[in-house]
Amino acid sequence: MCKVDTIHEGSAPVSKEVSQTIPPWPGPVTNNFHKGLSIDGSPQRGYSCVSTATKDSWERLFDEGYRADVSVNTDDGGIIYAHANILGMASPAMKGLLKQSSRFRRQRSISILGVPHDAVRVFIRFLYSSCYEKREMEEFVLHLLVLSHVYLVPQLKQECEKKLEHGLLTTENVVDIFQLALLCDAPRLSLICHRMILKNFKTVCTTTGWKVMKKSHPALEKELVESMIEEDNRQKERIKKLNERKIYLLLYEAMEALVHIYKDGCQTIGPSDKDFKENQAPCKYVACKGLELLVRHFAGCKLRVPGGCIHCKRMWQLLELHSRLCANSHSCRVPLCRNFKERIKKQSKKDEIRWKMLVKKILRTKRIAGAPFISSAKASSLWQ
Repeated sequence: MCKVDTIHEGSAPVSKEVSQTIPPWPGPVTNNFHKGLSIDGSPQRGYSCVSTATKDSWERLFDEGYRADVSVNTDDGGIIYAHANILGMASPAMKGLLKQSSRFRRQRSISILGVPHDAVRVFIRFLYSSCYEKREMEEFVLHLLVLSHVYLVPQLKQECEKKLEHGLLTTENVVDIFQLALLCDAPRLSLICHRMILKNFKTVCTTTGWKVMKKSHPALEKELVESMIEEDNRQKERIKKLNERKIYLLLYEAMEALVHIYKDGCQTIGPSDKDFKENQAPCKYVACKGLELLVRHFAGCKLRVPGGCIHCKRMWQLLELHSRLCANSHSCRVPLCRNFKERIKKQSKKDEIRWKMLVKKILRTKRIAGAPFISSAKASSLWQ
């Protein structure tokens, strides 16, 4: 399988000897015949009329090495023949190497060592036609990433990063690829590797790549461990805040249900002047059922004084919280609302701050500036 991309903005200059034997360099044109699409259907900017025949001609020029004027030396004595004009236009780094090469010889030579011969061949082929075989990309993707970085071929570098991000990145190789991404200035790839390491930290720590990195780059290993500790702390903090928000939401719902019970009545409990009908619709307040049991206990408990009964103590706290949220205690039907308003004035500054913080957090959680039992003016005053 081959992928074709347009990688140049104009026609590459070629020597007189080959100008009549090869087609124009594939690149975007200004007409609007066909919208430019790569072979996998992904859109490109501009328009392109590059045909398969044109691409095949460039492939054949590379494979046959017709009138090649550069030899690329690889490991194990391998040689790949190419054309200086094409290499120079496709890679600024290679253009510099070719300029430094001896001008007294007709056949110029450059060396690409340290990577397999076949990987270099795939790399040079991409410079000609922007093509690669899927199998070859999967086998040499790391080598191609390094070559594209060293020889300044951003199109191939992007392809390598994309392939690694979508399928070739695993917990076994993520540490090696992370280090390579840092060396090759691939910030997106390094970020994805970093996130994958943190997400699968226990598994990654057992891999060979981690053990090798621990010996060769202890500073990087230390940074990753510190990042994991910070991420773990952030996760704990997020869970803590989430649990707090749930508690504040439950308190808000309890305040709504409390007003509902004493104002309108619910099922079998409510104000004395309320007539309860049979087959009433289910109550929409989730907290009503539990609050109804608490109100019944509070009404009949003999140890109702604060601190005498844990259930009554909870009821006292709910009543005080309601009084701090209530906008009009004179007409409020919740018991002791006005009494708590008077009591608040006599509380210590420490208790006042604690209650005020609780009210702010409840309002922030639900964003209820204008709820049925609290006016907008009251809500604004609570935030001051």
